[in-house]
Amino acid sequence: MLSAHILRSPAFFICLLLFFIAPATAGAQRITISANSDWKFRQGRIVNPGVLPAAGWQAVTLPHSWNRFDTQDDEPGYYRGEGWYTRRIIFPPGWKEKEIFLEFGGANQVTEVFLNGKKVGEHTGGYTAFNINITSAVIFGPAGNGLTVKVNNSHQPDVPPLSADFTFFGGIYREVHIVATEKIHFERDQYGSRGIVITTPVVSAETGEVHVEGTLTNSGPAERKVSVRASVYYRDSLVSATATTLIAKQRSSFTIDLPAVKNPGLWSPADPELYVVRTTIIDAVTGIVKDELSSPLGFRWFRFDAEKGFFLNGEPLKLIGASRHQDYQDIANAVPAELALRDVELLKEMGGNFLRVAHYPQDQVVLDACDRLGILASVEIPIVNAIIETPAFSANCLNMQTEMIRQNRHHPSVVVWTYMNEVLLRPPFATDSLRRETYFRNVAALAQRLEDLTRKEDPTRYTMIPNHGNFALYHRVGLTRIPMIVGWNLYQGWYSGKLAGFADFLDKHHRELGDKPLLVTEYGADVDSRIHSDHPVRFDKSVEYGLTYHQVYLKAMMDRPFVAAGIAWNLADFNSEERGESDPHINNKGLLTIGRKPKDTYYFYQANLLKVPFLKIGLGGRSFLSGEANGEGILIQRVRVYSNQPIVSLFLNGKKLAEQRPVQGVATFEAGFRAGNNVLLARAGEGDALTDQYVVEAMPVPGQLSAITSGFPALNMCLGDPRHFTQENGRQVWLPEQPYKKGSWGYVGGRRFTMKDTTRLSFGTNEAIANTDLDPVYQTQRVGIEQFIASVPAGQYELTLHFAELLSAGPAKVLAYDLGAKSAAKDEFKGRMFDVQVNGVTVLEGIGAELTAADAVSYKIPVSVNNKEGLVVTFVPRKGETILNAIQIRKIY
Repeated sequence: MLSAHILRSPAFFICLLLFFIAPATAGAQRITISANSDWKFRQGRIVNPGVLPAAGWQAVTLPHSWNRFDTQDDEPGYYRGEGWYTRRIIFPPGWKEKEIFLEFGGANQVTEVFLNGKKVGEHTGGYTAFNINITSAVIFGPAGNGLTVKVNNSHQPDVPPLSADFTFFGGIYREVHIVATEKIHFERDQYGSRGIVITTPVVSAETGEVHVEGTLTNSGPAERKVSVRASVYYRDSLVSATATTLIAKQRSSFTIDLPAVKNPGLWSPADPELYVVRTTIIDAVTGIVKDELSSPLGFRWFRFDAEKGFFLNGEPLKLIGASRHQDYQDIANAVPAELALRDVELLKEMGGNFLRVAHYPQDQVVLDACDRLGILASVEIPIVNAIIETPAFSANCLNMQTEMIRQNRHHPSVVVWTYMNEVLLRPPFATDSLRRETYFRNVAALAQRLEDLTRKEDPTRYTMIPNHGNFALYHRVGLTRIPMIVGWNLYQGWYSGKLAGFADFLDKHHRELGDKPLLVTEYGADVDSRIHSDHPVRFDKSVEYGLTYHQVYLKAMMDRPFVAAGIAWNLADFNSEERGESDPHINNKGLLTIGRKPKDTYYFYQANLLKVPFLKIGLGGRSFLSGEANGEGILIQRVRVYSNQPIVSLFLNGKKLAEQRPVQGVATFEAGFRAGNNVLLARAGEGDALTDQYVVEAMPVPGQLSAITSGFPALNMCLGDPRHFTQENGRQVWLPEQPYKKGSWGYVGGRRFTMKDTTRLSFGTNEAIANTDLDPVYQTQRVGIEQFIASVPAGQYELTLHFAELLSAGPAKVLAYDLGAKSAAKDEFKGRMFDVQVNGVTVLEGIGAELTAADAVSYKIPVSVNNKEGLVVTFVPRKGETILNAIQIRKIY
């Protein structure tokens, strides 16, 4: 049993709270309270949930995930297995005549619930809510009840998702509530639904019809005559109401058609007019309210057109927005409601009008916010990359689709139900064509079953399958024909192809699938906010390439009326444990960082989408600049200003630099920064009323180091890298490599390290580097380097050399989404050994033996420089080729 320490809890306070909340009469409405505190958690297997171990528990508060940290460390993989939660709950004696439920917002991914050692329910699926009726197992009295919950996030072949480019965090990661109802109440035992469905069969500017149907449950000993009343309120004023009478049996259905609402306020992104429908069960004999639910109601009508795009309330509306993953920096997916709400607000503040809730249903607060803010939405179940051809897998998919629809169909913001994301990404049975064709038929058959289910459950909304860019395959298998609309996840100019290929693909769809509405459901490029490039190229992860990418994509979509929607991937960076790359375990295609700091791409969309005046200086979030100065000691940098105004002016340190007309919301200036703090000021709008100011510190590095007499700047350089990398502390910039020039600094000899698979980045590696948070510093290198020379003046210096072996004997892992990778091969690694000399003195011998693959190693070396000898670092090969990943030079005195 649990120790006495674990059994002791402030549960009596919960009991008192329940007494105060519960109305005095027996015929009260439902009571809902949170049950998020006072939990104990234990990771690992427990044989008997009725006899819990005494040790190994930690205090936690829900929402909670056990994968907050192990998904971010240097060890491959993360814990996927059992996690156990327990707490005590005291229920007041006044609840003996009630039905008592536990309401879970979400637990990943298979959950079993025990009360007082008795199993009271279970749920399969990590992303939909579920209710557990615990009435029969509740013990009333001061001893209380032992509640135990087992959650398992291990891979289970019959439970989607099977694989995906996101992390499958474990835990009870959404809130849990205790709900007490009267014996007669709206049904709560079917798919976690609300028990009622509200539709608007006819909507126009002149009238709005409201239809309510639902099911109520009577768990009492006798049938009762009840009245079910539906009332429509607008800003707390009653605008329509009616009721129906029925005999409440064990399970009873009802339908209500309310009097039409005249001249309804229409719901739209520009004016999200919301009504409220209150549905109430009233005892027909006593007049006592038994249960009541409030639901949002939006009067709107919409359609997707294959030629002209999307129409809302009869008017064309280009849908532009983003997808959302639910995790957040340092808290995994255990995101409090206020942060989930903030995400939707950030999308609205960007000017977006569409949210793809991907790749799974999310917290109800997300769609509540979409309703309130005027964001249209699609929601989907997590069938990602592939299926398993088993009856159990299909049954789980169908169950998840039903849960998703029934739990979310009351939201006016939802216009599309989705399933099967990129399900043919890397199909199995590559060497058995007949077996592969059988697999394709089974995929199509499951898609058709999901389609039929969805249209039966909710004929008022559209259906969609998002596909990756293999048009011919999806069309041949039939997945472009089964749903009502087609989504395409397109990455031309990123994972494969060229940027121009994006527009070509859109036109191909329009030619060959001219009767099928098109949504671009994903597009994006990795943007690491710390990386900048004067010459951006595909896969360099620079802010500048990301901007170019989004400029091309947005223009192509806006120029084509038949493109109904453009949905950027993703609103914010998110966790993907199996990724390496510059920011390990993070997919950084977000318009915001994982901590929700805006990137320049976010400002770009604000400049193009917002209707209110907008002006923002974009320097990629940098507060510190460094680089080679010109002959006057000035650091020349490109500055972008994002604005929807016709003319933008930029000032530097009080002096006007220029004024420009923004092109696609972007005005680009050349600015010369002096050492120290510099003030940028942008002006726009009538009378220059719109302003934005940006203070940045600059540290120009003189081209002629030997001419420096005082204030020698720190010199940091990444070898084999043409980009700038700024550490997050903001005051340390790693410069791109350059060949040595007399009087300056740079490398002599060698070549940039390049991955064998050259369809991707033309330099460096995409593998995570262990033992460092500065992965970009170690992911590039110069191979076969002969010397590094810095013509520094005399003095005492600290030299730091950084090494990481980028080759290994084993094959590289090819990730499913990286369709541009042709193979998993690596360059053959035969080992290396070399010495390092500084100004002719050997300081490191036999470097190489201690270098293991993707492991950061650095050496600090004090150096005295005399007269005009400068600093000459020589690399002497003994076996294989020499390497250098990065170098730092700091003057001590």
